Amino acid sequence: MKRLSKKQMIIFSIGQLGWSTLSGIIGAWFVTFYLPTQGDIEAGATQYITPGLVVLGFLTILGLITALSRVFDAVTDPLIASLSDRSTNKRGRRIPFMQYAAVPLSVVTVLLFCAPVEDISGVNVAWISGFVVLFYLFMTMYCTPYNALISEFGKTQDDRMFISTAISLTFFAGTMLAYTPFVFSGMLRQAVGFGWSYRICFIVLAAIACVCMLLPTFLLKEKEFVDTKPSQSDMFKSLASTFKNREFRVFAGSDIMYWIGLTLFQTGLPFFVKVSMDLDESYTMIFMGGMTILSAVFYPFVSGLVRKFGKKKLVICGFLGLALAYLFTVLIGVLPLPGVVFGVLICVIAAFPMALLGIIPQSVVADVAEADGIVTGENREGMFFAARTFAMKWGQAIAMLVFTSLAIIGTTQNTNSNEITASSLGLRIVAIAAVVFCVLGAVILGLYNEKKIMRTIQDKKSVAE
Repeated sequence: MKRLSKKQMIIFSIGQLGWSTLSGIIGAWFVTFYLPTQGDIEAGATQYITPGLVVLGFLTILGLITALSRVFDAVTDPLIASLSDRSTNKRGRRIPFMQYAAVPLSVVTVLLFCAPVEDISGVNVAWISGFVVLFYLFMTMYCTPYNALISEFGKTQDDRMFISTAISLTFFAGTMLAYTPFVFSGMLRQAVGFGWSYRICFIVLAAIACVCMLLPTFLLKEKEFVDTKPSQSDMFKSLASTFKNREFRVFAGSDIMYWIGLTLFQTGLPFFVKVSMDLDESYTMIFMGGMTILSAVFYPFVSGLVRKFGKKKLVICGFLGLALAYLFTVLIGVLPLPGVVFGVLICVIAAFPMALLGIIPQSVVADVAEADGIVTGENREGMFFAARTFAMKWGQAIAMLVFTSLAIIGTTQNTNSNEITASSLGLRIVAIAAVVFCVLGAVILGLYNEKKIMRTIQDKKSVAE
């Protein structure tokens, strides 16, 4: 079997630029678009669904739709992984799924923001519910096989680290692209109105994303690089076998802690900026962009550090580094420093841990999947990465519940309003929770037996040689 060249690895990473852009659009704009603030409504935004905490007194309609779609998403992750692992397609087990999913995913992303009734309506609720489910279905159809290829294309530790670094960079780039409507929608608004000023941006971004997602499916011939026999296990057996792997269970436990801590911070960042630091919300983009760029500066050094110290130690360092950054968030208003100074300190401290945690965990999953395949004789890379995605989604979902519960401590929340009211006290408690979850992640990962995994992989290579 051939080994991917560096150029081919970069082509592969461009697929992640595509899907991360679409994922970023949903993450950044779904709630903003359909739960407009009073200021947005005055600027011309339309209310498509009933606002406020009208479901059981603590959920918005959009929150309920999102929660139910996540339940659906949790089911499709292992289903798509199993279908991909068992595929006998002559073009490979992964590429066909990605190719079939790219165009529908791009189209559905745009249609999700095109509710048909320009007023509050049950039709809009049905439209949004249907298309958000389709979004997660096609996203899973692309991402699960795509992530499985990290293990299969990465034939050496250096290759895996290069691929993990490249896709981490394209993930950040895609996420930043998804934020560009902050700039361009304002330029279009007077000519096309509030809603279409965003939709036009989404159409352009979706077209770019579609091309990026299709590029590796046409330029890389999976069968030239991967020679793996299809798994014979059905979905439930494969999923059960995946979680029987002790090292994967440990990793998944720490990963959930990471995603809870990270999501608490990312969700809270605009509130930390506006409420805790008392700065204009435009600083959110400045801090996020600065942290991303500074983090990317550290990327070239991560592979060398992995060769010297191993992955486990560096991921633990990443957890503790993030905890330190979040600790400075706790101290906003306690230490006599301007808000902008806190923002810069937090970004600088978090940049290196973000580089470590953005690259290494994907490679760890690939290692565990390869070692498991050596021991069991079954190639279930898709299921391992689907299970990791499952852990990520649970972490994000838990974080959203924790944030909305803690951030409003010390305030009176208006149940008829779309705007979340956060207090300095509530946000300080959120930051403390983020610190605790990151430390827990480090403690749990301390139980991961990296030496056992790497010894299994090395023993196979020694036999092959």
